[in-house]
Amino acid sequence: MREEPNISYQEQIRHAYEFIHHKFEEPLEAGIILGTGLGQLIHNINIALEIPYEEIPFFPLSTVESHKGKLILGELSGKKVVAMQGRFHYYEGYSMKEVTFPVRVMKLLGIKHLYVSNAAGGLNPDFGIGELMIINDHIDLFPENPLRGKNLDEFGVRFPDMSEPYEQSLIEKAFGIAKQHNLKVHEGVYAAVQGPNLETKAEYKYLRTIGADAIGMSTIPEVIVARHMELPVFAISAITDLCSPGNIKKVRIEEVLAAAAKAEPGMSLIIRELVKRV
Repeated sequence: MREEPNISYQEQIRHAYEFIHHKFEEPLEAGIILGTGLGQLIHNINIALEIPYEEIPFFPLSTVESHKGKLILGELSGKKVVAMQGRFHYYEGYSMKEVTFPVRVMKLLGIKHLYVSNAAGGLNPDFGIGELMIINDHIDLFPENPLRGKNLDEFGVRFPDMSEPYEQSLIEKAFGIAKQHNLKVHEGVYAAVQGPNLETKAEYKYLRTIGADAIGMSTIPEVIVARHMELPVFAISAITDLCSPGNIKKVRIEEVLAAAAKAEPGMSLIIRELVKRV
């Protein structure tokens, strides 16, 4: 995040919001965060405005090759939406407040729901490459929490409840959509670590033992901040590599992107239909 002296975090959020709102004044209904290799949903949006991240005051910049680094505003399934074509990660060197900065800005822009996607490794032996997992809970293994420090009282309470981080009604609707369209979809627990290295075999075993079905390096910080602001969240993982015993092998980014491309049509369908029905 680009720093300026004597500008508080709250003021940075306000500056970013005002910059975007000046260009796109219509109230937004949904926010979407697109993960690694999962940017094709943009093609379903009737785009009114594209803003490169570097133009938005105090916005972080994407440093990951597969993340485009654009904020997309327009209409999806008849609803006004804002979509992040590329997210930010702790392993890029950003603080958790920087990683989650866009979620605060989207809240000010008026979104009522947040939809999050990611590419993840499948720990559950029932999962296959290119399949989808709807996230019903998570395990936070990051060394930093985005709510650490002085509470932003204007956004939420000091100790937000996390007993239902993912909106159950959205999960049920998503399974109904998947059934209607004959999509194979799993449900499970997502764990997140700081990265950027992938895990060892012993770490995969540990993660499965503590209850994780999939592993990644994102999503949870954004979800924590969204729930702090009482934004309902739906999140879905594309399983891009297998981390269960007997299936672990060296992974190349090209293989991850290919698996994400395989999963992406089903993921886009579910998010499109959710946006339409909520």
